Amino acid sequence: MPVGYAPSVLDAAAPPAPAAPAAPAARRARALFSPRLRLCLLVALLAGAAGAVWAWQPHRLLAEGWPPQLSGATAAVVFAVVYGGCAAALVPRPLLNLAAGALLGASTGLAAAVAGTVLGAGVSFGLGRLLGQDALRPLLRGRWLMAADRQLSRHGFRSMLAIRLFPGVPFAAANYCAAVSRMGWLPFLLATGLGSVPNTAAYVVAGSRATTPTSPVFLAALACIALPALAGFVVAWRRRARLGDTAPETDQCGPPVAGRPGS
Repeated sequence: MPVGYAPSVLDAAAPPAPAAPAAPAARRARALFSPRLRLCLLVALLAGAAGAVWAWQPHRLLAEGWPPQLSGATAAVVFAVVYGGCAAALVPRPLLNLAAGALLGASTGLAAAVAGTVLGAGVSFGLGRLLGQDALRPLLRGRWLMAADRQLSRHGFRSMLAIRLFPGVPFAAANYCAAVSRMGWLPFLLATGLGSVPNTAAYVVAGSRATTPTSPVFLAALACIALPALAGFVVAWRRRARLGDTAPETDQCGPPVAGRPGS
């Protein structure tokens, strides 16, 4: 100790140096909530839900009938919840719509099916936004993918309404594409509810008249299902042919290749 130095009380009570932060724990936490791990969790949830629906076999309701203790508004609410869960678990909506008409009738079945559609779309949208958006947005690098993302993000209601009205667009694919974009919740749910009514109504009416396949109502419902699907196929085919015709022109307008005149 130097001469003339008197230790003070402050020196004796000096606090120890702070410990270094737990870097491994922070890294583990970041890895636990990383976008890739959340995307893997989403895939696992969808696979587990699909497996659970397959094991439960909801199509048995068509053969065994609706439980007799459920009727009226209670049956519609229960069916809407089951519909939403099955739709989120990737069960095809046409089957669910036919079941709604067969079990609940045209009017009640339509209300329950539209409510279940909005519920299932909301569940899928929420899961995709929470677990998949951060991992999938960096992959939007192609010109067409970036254009689709801008359209969904800037014109959410109009774009989703067109997607729901256009036949042939997979329900789950539309939900998760919207979730990866920056579309808001309200435009997504409103457009889903409004745009799903026409196609859903056709299937529900067909299901409610399935026991009389030669009735005019059943045939009209089949026409409402077949004609939009045929129109969608024609539009998609013409667009594909148009893209094929313009592809060589794009190649001709490209940079000159070495060895050609003028290069």
